[in-house]
Amino acid sequence: MTVSAGDHPKLVGISGPLKDRGVSLTSTEISIGRDPANHLWITDPMLSRQHCAIRRADEQFTICDLGSRNGTLVNGKKISEQALHHRDQVAIGDSVLVFLTEGEVSQSQSSRVVLTETAELAIAPTMLRAADAIYLQPDRILATLPESDRMARDLNTLLKIANGIGAIRDRESLAWQLLGMVFDVVPAERGAILCFDDGIESLDSAIAWDRLEGPASPVRVSRSVVQRVLRERAGLLVRDVDMDDSLSNTATLKSLQIRSLLCVPLTGSDKVMGLIYLDSRKSTQQFDANHLQIMSGVANLASLALENIRHWDELREENRCLRAEIELDHGMVGSSPRIREILDIIQRVAPTTSTVLIQGESGTGKELVARAIHCNSPRAERPFVAINCAALTESLLESELFGHEKGAFTGAFAQKKGKIEVAEGGTLFLDEISELALGLQAKLLRVLQEREFERVGGTRSIKADVRVIAATNKSLPESVQGGSFRGDLFYRLNVVTITTPPLRDRREDIAALAESFVEKVSKKCNVRRKKLSQAAHSLLMQYDWPGNVRELENAIERAVVLGAAEEILAEDLPDALVETSTPASNTGANYLGAVKESKKQLVLQALEQANGYYVDAAKILGLHPNSLLRLVRNLGLKSVVKQGSVPTSNN
Repeated sequence: MTVSAGDHPKLVGISGPLKDRGVSLTSTEISIGRDPANHLWITDPMLSRQHCAIRRADEQFTICDLGSRNGTLVNGKKISEQALHHRDQVAIGDSVLVFLTEGEVSQSQSSRVVLTETAELAIAPTMLRAADAIYLQPDRILATLPESDRMARDLNTLLKIANGIGAIRDRESLAWQLLGMVFDVVPAERGAILCFDDGIESLDSAIAWDRLEGPASPVRVSRSVVQRVLRERAGLLVRDVDMDDSLSNTATLKSLQIRSLLCVPLTGSDKVMGLIYLDSRKSTQQFDANHLQIMSGVANLASLALENIRHWDELREENRCLRAEIELDHGMVGSSPRIREILDIIQRVAPTTSTVLIQGESGTGKELVARAIHCNSPRAERPFVAINCAALTESLLESELFGHEKGAFTGAFAQKKGKIEVAEGGTLFLDEISELALGLQAKLLRVLQEREFERVGGTRSIKADVRVIAATNKSLPESVQGGSFRGDLFYRLNVVTITTPPLRDRREDIAALAESFVEKVSKKCNVRRKKLSQAAHSLLMQYDWPGNVRELENAIERAVVLGAAEEILAEDLPDALVETSTPASNTGANYLGAVKESKKQLVLQALEQANGYYVDAAKILGLHPNSLLRLVRNLGLKSVVKQGSVPTSNN
């Protein structure tokens, strides 16, 4: 295409993954492919990393295939290099794009199908049923026909179309690419592919293209033709519309000067799925019986491709549902190797009934792991009962665990079920199991061994169908050696062991955890969500987090609640982070030391200019007064300011 100096051609996606995306062709070369380094890219597996390029030489635009795996098609033809013309269709992977000049509307605003007029055909059109279609009966019919150049050409065309559409997995892209191929076979000026759910009133999708008027012009399709093709499930050909009185008098067709019509059904295994509609205004290029024959063959190939896409979509949806079913239900945040390892163990152990021991420092999410095991187990619909063994005295904990009978002790005015009984059929989570008294350890051992227990003050054994998950922040083997924990109970608990890592050992998860806590706290406190500043992020990453995830959550909540700026600043975080965070190298220490000293000088200068007034100093620094107060405290300037002696800057 030759372009004047004021034109700015563009390539616009009209179907597939690149639909509604485009690129202006203002550079000497525009690359397209799967690699993000391209000017136009999309993660479509059908595209090569470097698929094709559009190059401008003087006033000519040329598209070049870059040795792609699936090829580049222009108007349905595979090319290696070809000049582009206005409204050319470019098919790459599962996407179809159109080459347009400046000022023409995008495809999303056009190419609609309009069903018009309902007059019946006055003359008998040529009808072609599947049993009479040459290209659908190769063994029975082709052998009796004389060889001709046209038939060989048509067979070659069908082979190209079959190869071209066989790998397409998107219905809209299939329709666009098929139209481009059809225009190369039949001298049609306009075409449309319509798909129906159940009859003409249930139009599911429609793709249309006017080769002369462009994408801005809707394609008007004869309703009577569509109805007849759907009803008789046969291809239809009207060679000359002027010979049909009812059609020639139809205002729509008369105004469009339609001379030939061709329509073939897309027939599935049990119904007509849609149709291909073509028409032409040229009296010198009317459709004939051979066009009807080859379009019947094209429609058969397209029907198979559409059926394959439907099956593909069903399989993809089934796969999505199956993945959703096997996906772990858990509340943990992070993607570090340690977390992925824990999730893998949870996935394997959850379907079983094995006892699980979770060990790790306080605040590392041991209860989250326990809940994840329960939620992904066959017991998920039954209760999850948690009890902290360190929170109660021995006598109270015994009653809480095993329940008691009426009159078992002073104040036992009624029978009470214990946690083990409440958890029947579900999961019992014993947190801080190392704090369990030795007497209760013996009773718990019986529950694990015999699957039964007795209430306090009772004499009747009660069956216990519970899964026990225990957690501890201490080393149970050391407790066994020290005599504070029974060895036989430890071995009963230590069937499957999961160790939750401290936060300092999975620093790559800190950012994701912080963001999740910001969102959680913002919703809980009904405040606007803030972003972490770079300085705050650096402090979070440097700190060792002795309190682990729980400490991080508390720090984020404090920063969200107290912070007055538009984002979470380093000054909003607890003092411990600023005081104890250390850089990784001496270079970092020098840098941070210099930054801290610069901050001190800036604050002191502002206070000096404001004569010691915090509000005025905050305005000078562009800070909220509360932020300035925290900054003064974190920088160790509080004592200096209290004395009222704000030193003058050396500068």
